[in-house]
Amino acid sequence: MAHGEVVIRFEKVSFEYGHNKPILDEVDFSIRRGMKVTIMGQNGAGKSTLFSLITGTNTPEDGRVIVSGNSTVALSRQVIPPNELDLTVREFFEKCFKEKVYDIDPRIDEVLEVVNLKNHEQVHSKIIRSFSGGQQARLLLASALIQEPDILLLDEPTNNLDKAGIAHLTEFLINYKKTVIVISHDSVFLNAFTDAVLYLDVYTRKIEQYVGDYNDVRDQITKRMEIENRKNAQLSKEILAKKEQANAFAMKGGNLRAVAKRMRELASDLEDEKVDVRKEDKTIKAFTIPCQPDINGDIITINSVAVLKNGKIKSVSANIKLRKNKHLLLSGPNGIGKSTLLETLANNTATGANIQKDIRVGYYRQDFSTLNFDDTVYKSLADVSLKVLGKIDEEKIRATAAGFLITGEMVKSKIGTLSEGQKGLVAFARLIIEQPGLLILDEPTNHINFRHLPVIAKALDQYQGAMIIVSHVPEFVEQIRIDDVLDLDK
Repeated sequence: MAHGEVVIRFEKVSFEYGHNKPILDEVDFSIRRGMKVTIMGQNGAGKSTLFSLITGTNTPEDGRVIVSGNSTVALSRQVIPPNELDLTVREFFEKCFKEKVYDIDPRIDEVLEVVNLKNHEQVHSKIIRSFSGGQQARLLLASALIQEPDILLLDEPTNNLDKAGIAHLTEFLINYKKTVIVISHDSVFLNAFTDAVLYLDVYTRKIEQYVGDYNDVRDQITKRMEIENRKNAQLSKEILAKKEQANAFAMKGGNLRAVAKRMRELASDLEDEKVDVRKEDKTIKAFTIPCQPDINGDIITINSVAVLKNGKIKSVSANIKLRKNKHLLLSGPNGIGKSTLLETLANNTATGANIQKDIRVGYYRQDFSTLNFDDTVYKSLADVSLKVLGKIDEEKIRATAAGFLITGEMVKSKIGTLSEGQKGLVAFARLIIEQPGLLILDEPTNHINFRHLPVIAKALDQYQGAMIIVSHVPEFVEQIRIDDVLDLDK
């Protein structure tokens, strides 16, 4: 497809958070008008930082970020700021524009249709706070779309969207004539409209530009790694042979010592030829979430659940009993009350449900509010260790963290400074140390790098306790054994 002139150009851009968190190192790339671009990269590589540099929220330490003169930019944020929660829907959308927009209601209706927030009566005067988490995520998305900017920046737009919501958004983006840049881990969604990828390498801190969709790029990177690994394996073999020859000649002494020296030099030259395989593409280690020992019988019983339909809460009867090794999928559209139900179950405050006494509940929340953002990663894991084991098991904490690529300085970092994806990995590390009898997971794939998802799916598939999961990603759920489904819409 033909694209117009360059609308965004990064020239030798370097950026760091504080002096110990370098993110970009002399990065160059350009994006043309009308392109649909995906940003890929490891959790914590700085994908969201690129957006902050394009919007001007952050400025580079070195180099220049050039956004073409009269281009308007809109970013879909990930959370609604607390000071906007008490606005009405109309006020919330009015805030998106510098000048007053007359007759904004039809535009609001149109954009709510795109994000599949069914337009019910009096929606314009509804307070933002009264919407569910998933619906608020759609409002954030709509607040960027309503501006119809020249450059649309979307940060994880499919988080909290159900199937219908993703289909609506995909269609909108395919038909959107202007420039779109997206950060997302949802491959099916991205492949529908992406024609180029910016790949941010967390180790070299450079950006590589690829043509093609998400799968094309993933395959190109995987192939490159395979070639690099094969080359290194071949070189290792040759190096070993040269060293063995050198030792044999050195033993014989005399004139052969010079030959031995030459062999060692050749081995050393071969060492230099080895390529740095992309460390970027490390995946978290395979892991197991141990189940709380010595439990039996019904771990949780759910006789009825509260659902929200047409603005009214009603109680629906259910007949769910989960023993050890039973996995339940909780499904239903956005706004029906899935997250609320999970929260009340996790706190054991749900009417119509009962958790067996002394069962430890491991709860993975999609907004990570079970984590204290002021704690360091080490303290967060140490607290769980102390609670469950009665002591701080230093070795277990370090080993568990390292399995999730949390090493070195990161262990001492405050959780609040981590990327969303890294917070997710910390939450999983905590679950391992916690050894829950009941595992409750709310959208565990949000923000997590695509490479880690099969590893996480396998751990959940093999979990031996009782499990309740909500996920809008079918290909993730397919990899997990599900014994029962509770559909709140039925």
